[in-house]
Amino acid sequence: MTFSSFSNRRRAVIGRRAVVIPLLSAALITLGVPEGAAAQTRSGALLPAQATDPFRGGVPDLTPTADVVTVSIADAIRRALTHNLGVRLAGDAVDQARSDHATALADLLPNVTGSISETRRKTNLEAFGFPLGPTFPRVVGPYNVFDARVFASQSLLDLVAINDMRAESHRLSAARHSFRGARETVVLVTANLYLQTLAASARADSARAQVDTAQALYAQAQDLRQSGIVAGLDVVRAETRLMGDRQRAIAAANDYEKMKLQLARVMGLAIGQEYRLTTDVPEVPVPQMTIEEALARAYRDRPDYLAAQERVRAAESARRSAGAEYLPTVRLTADYGTIGLEVGNALPTFSVAGAVDVPIFRGGRTQARVGEADAELRSRRAEAEDMRAAIYIDVRSAFLDLRAGEAELAAATRGRELADLQLTQSRDRFTAGVADNVEVIQAQEAVARAAEQFIAAQYQFSVAKALLARSLGAGEDAVAKYLGGLP
Repeated sequence: MTFSSFSNRRRAVIGRRAVVIPLLSAALITLGVPEGAAAQTRSGALLPAQATDPFRGGVPDLTPTADVVTVSIADAIRRALTHNLGVRLAGDAVDQARSDHATALADLLPNVTGSISETRRKTNLEAFGFPLGPTFPRVVGPYNVFDARVFASQSLLDLVAINDMRAESHRLSAARHSFRGARETVVLVTANLYLQTLAASARADSARAQVDTAQALYAQAQDLRQSGIVAGLDVVRAETRLMGDRQRAIAAANDYEKMKLQLARVMGLAIGQEYRLTTDVPEVPVPQMTIEEALARAYRDRPDYLAAQERVRAAESARRSAGAEYLPTVRLTADYGTIGLEVGNALPTFSVAGAVDVPIFRGGRTQARVGEADAELRSRRAEAEDMRAAIYIDVRSAFLDLRAGEAELAAATRGRELADLQLTQSRDRFTAGVADNVEVIQAQEAVARAAEQFIAAQYQFSVAKALLARSLGAGEDAVAKYLGGLP
């Protein structure tokens, strides 16, 4: 096998994997990535899984299958939206907020209870204010009392309860926005890990191709040494390079397998389930918009920003509720039923009462609650303003990264072509005996470095486009549109 065939094979292997990342980047235009992902791929190092991050966890299937499962990026996202721990916790938070809202609403609705009782009594009339004289019995009974009655109460004016219910309504809306944001985050994390795993696979393939090239050069150096064309030192250099490439190939393959484990956890695959990735991803055009249009869309659609605004409104309602404790409340109570010595002779009775409760002194409790509500309101407003500024930075940074990523990818593509050409020419010079293989070893290192830079540039360009879409808050909608729908 000639050196050119090895070179062509290496470029073909890297080229096939390189096609994957542009396709994924198109699909990830509106997906985004979690913080810190962009810093990872310059050196190809893997970020360790964060045990405290629920979005890096998942509730796995119970039992693995014997077959190797094929998982596309759409399949991975669909599974993660069902099994990911972060989205499940966010769904539970919505249920909790819904229950809190129902509890607050109950304070404004009628409260109706019923009771049936029959008692045996013996009563001291004098103790109840009936001194009827010495001839009248002081103790009556024993006798029976039967009472069947319905009790009802209704708050007519309670500003505390009204504002508490409004606050819980806003908290419920915030929880729903947070749930949508959690689904967005799951889409981002899963797509990012899928892309990272494919990039790790590309690095492993590139490393294996470099081992094949180093093996061919080592064999050629041995042949030339036996022919007396080159010195024995050239053989040593070639073997040293071969051992280094093998070591890098082992590390790259190990990193790829670890990335697969992280992705499987996020997707909630059964423990021990074997699977393979696919590259069948539809191409999606890059959104064409100005920074001003992107900012307007982000402020309108970002679920985290909408949740922050709802939390501000909830804090405002809670502040009004605290202040309303200084005001009176109006309530109505009533009951209706039958009462008598026995069921057969019980007579209907009822009572209706209206009451106005006026707070006079509560030991400073109202002032304390007002102070607490003021502090909460200031915190929520500060958080919302900080998030608004963060969205501006996200959008501007995404546009800058997109332009830089595109230029970097073009440079990396050209650099890979030049590195391959340099290796070919160095190989020819070594074969002709006009140079030792120091030049060839340096060219091999340049090829390895160019391949890594090309893979990193592909990933970085995908990240830049993903971050732009992440700042707009429409990741799940885009996946549903371009990848065939989501659960």
